[in-house]
Amino acid sequence: MQNVDQFKTLLFGVLNFTILGFPSIISAPVRLRRSSEFPIPQASSSTLPLLSLSVQMGFFSFLGRVLFASLFILSAWQMFNEFGTDGGRAAKELLPKLNTFRRNFSARFGFDLPAIDVTHLVAAFLSLKGIGGLLFVFGSPIGAYLLLIYLAISTPILYDFFNYGRENSQFGILMNDFILHVALAGALLFFIGTKNSIWRKQQKKKAHKAKTN
Repeated sequence: MQNVDQFKTLLFGVLNFTILGFPSIISAPVRLRRSSEFPIPQASSSTLPLLSLSVQMGFFSFLGRVLFASLFILSAWQMFNEFGTDGGRAAKELLPKLNTFRRNFSARFGFDLPAIDVTHLVAAFLSLKGIGGLLFVFGSPIGAYLLLIYLAISTPILYDFFNYGRENSQFGILMNDFILHVALAGALLFFIGTKNSIWRKQQKKKAHKAKTN
């Protein structure tokens, strides 16, 4: 828990730098004294609101990615601290769920899934969440794809509400968690779609400029 608290402190430090340091860096050139050696062009009144809006959008986009990815990064950090030699608490919770999933899969599709060492699976989940979360913070679609892979594998195994009757108290809890993780996957798909859309627009602009030149 101490390491988790240290990571939270580091995360809050990044946010504080972003909130306090980023605007000061942006506004620093304005505070330079004008001279004949280093003239500072004055932006027109029409461009200032656009610049301010662009800075705000960039900041809130970064902040949103940090808050979103912190869910995965903090979880991966806790799994890492508890991993030990047997996978820790995560492996103990995952093992019965994994056995149930393999049994139901075999009964439904008529063939057995290969045996999976639960420790290796926990290590894979830890890597996907940790690396994917960090890459996502910096706006990389690869990070979003890694988090999607984690959600696609872990969600039906860990939140198997369909294996419980409606009268069971676990049914509602697991179904809510299942829907929550599906919503997280939807947010990642939206992020990937937005990134691809921006990339296509940039390619069209480059192609248009090349034709006009």
